[in-house]
Amino acid sequence: MSVELNHRITGEGAPLILLHGLFGSLENLGGIARRLQDEWQVHALDQRNHGNSPHSDTMDYPAMAEDVIAYLDRQGIDKARILGHSMGGKVAMQVALQAPHRVEKIVVADIAPVSYKPRHDAILEGLTSLDLQSARTRQDADKFLAEFVEIPSVRQFLLKNLERVPREEQEEGGAVFRWRLNLPVIDACYGNLAMAPEGDGPYEGPVLFLKGAESAYIQEKHREQIERLFPAAELRVIQDAGHWLHAEKADTFAALSRRFLAESR
Repeated sequence: MSVELNHRITGEGAPLILLHGLFGSLENLGGIARRLQDEWQVHALDQRNHGNSPHSDTMDYPAMAEDVIAYLDRQGIDKARILGHSMGGKVAMQVALQAPHRVEKIVVADIAPVSYKPRHDAILEGLTSLDLQSARTRQDADKFLAEFVEIPSVRQFLLKNLERVPREEQEEGGAVFRWRLNLPVIDACYGNLAMAPEGDGPYEGPVLFLKGAESAYIQEKHREQIERLFPAAELRVIQDAGHWLHAEKADTFAALSRRFLAESR
């Protein structure tokens, strides 16, 4: 069963759906939305169990694709362009494979249509073991999480999911913060999120894969699977960028996306 996704709509023009990655929210692609909203009506979505979207005990790519398709139905969008980063890229690919008639073209940012070995075990361990009763400040939470996540910018990104409990909801001596993420389900369903998108046949429409030159998420060994599922795919590499290419090289990322999305093919 689909859930009704939280969203933000900006700009005017043909619809463009933005899908964030794991542990993220619609804010993560905000810089790209601002750079593209002059030409497209940008629909930035919080995916299930993330941001301000509903929580669900089910989390896999077919279900998440259904969320996007249901969103298109509610908005009266017959066919859309979709841009997704990481987990969001897999959801974009799943929508294209599952409902190709609803997809004009897709941009897939730094992820391949393959199954990956677990990459987020330390992050999940840190997030799930953080004692919210003891974390009285964000600095407390950051200090604890540093034992699991070394890079400060990654911790800052993760801690955006920590929201303050409204004063009227706080109990005396109770937690000051709570997670917006549905951490228990994300943890339980992480194996599903590492899996490849799949469908009954290939998606024949245009697909642009954007790879960060310093990222290992898209590799030469993935070429065969990409061509099998997306025979019209092209790959562009953004230099001096890693997995967070949309933030590290936002202007280049937006320019490549704009050119591809505007092409009449």
